[in-house]
Amino acid sequence: MTSLHIETFGQGPDLVLLHGWAMHSGIWGSVRDLLAQQFHVHLVDLPGHGLSPASEPGTLDHLVEIVAEILPERCMLGGWSLGGQVAMELALREPQRIEKLALIATTPCFAKRGDWESGMEHKLLQLFLENLKLNYATTINRFLTLQMSGDRDASKILPQLRKHFFLRGEPDPDALEKGLRILQHSDLRERIVTIKQPVLIVHGENDVITHPAAADWMHRQLPQSQQVMFAHCGHAPFLSYPEQFVAHLNAFRTNS
Repeated sequence: MTSLHIETFGQGPDLVLLHGWAMHSGIWGSVRDLLAQQFHVHLVDLPGHGLSPASEPGTLDHLVEIVAEILPERCMLGGWSLGGQVAMELALREPQRIEKLALIATTPCFAKRGDWESGMEHKLLQLFLENLKLNYATTINRFLTLQMSGDRDASKILPQLRKHFFLRGEPDPDALEKGLRILQHSDLRERIVTIKQPVLIVHGENDVITHPAAADWMHRQLPQSQQVMFAHCGHAPFLSYPEQFVAHLNAFRTNS
């Protein structure tokens, strides 16, 4: 199995954070030091992203297996976007190790389906996949812009997002393609209803990548869930509301 790049900060209960598609753990930079005042924070680069080497076969099951190898004995696990799907699967497979779950701007099913209106159009995901091979830089920039769509502070946060993205070089192209295929095909709706851990759902009300209705659906389905919906916020609530984001995570740690 491939070793993952992990950075750790602070002292306290263990908190593991998983980034989204095409990003890396540096994306948590705006909240890292605040979180480290309350937690022993583990920031993970997924395979083929940041400083972690790519590995095969790059499926969702594979990502779950490789992250499971580095989890502390007991931890709170947080996942953003694609990282949220990895986190859901880990909560199901490792209930003794994952005490609490934070689902950040994520969804059990990224793509729209006949019985699921709260997803992205399949043709849009397919277009990203095709354009990724034709013009990598343009496709990534469009994706970053889409993440900030509907955010009142987009003009300030989008440059931060672009800066974070390029700090650790380009992700592995094959890992990006495999990640997009996960987004196209994964559907965890039937399975996540059996998650038993306390869950904090954090979302932006203007998110166009993971629809807010998906967060509402998860909140209804998960028996021990709390929901936080940030106003005027796109796909990265921890960038738009860093102090409030940390406060909610800390309250979740102490109160649930």
